[in-house]
Amino acid sequence: MGSTVLSLRIDGELLDRLKGHAAKRGMSVQDYVVRTLTRDDFDERFKTAVEETERFYGAA
Repeated sequence: MGSTVLSLRIDGELLDRLKGHAAKRGMSVQDYVVRTLTRDDFDERFKTAVEETERFYGAA
């Protein structure tokens, strides 16, 4: 899988908060944001899979 550049414009307060969260985990802001987006994407895909399974088998 290749990589692509995504440029974001965010205000200073949000950037400071992101820097703080990233620093607590010993990560760069970029790595922190990518990890967060990846986790949220997984959560959404997992939720969708559970819903589809429930529809297929019938919710209890």
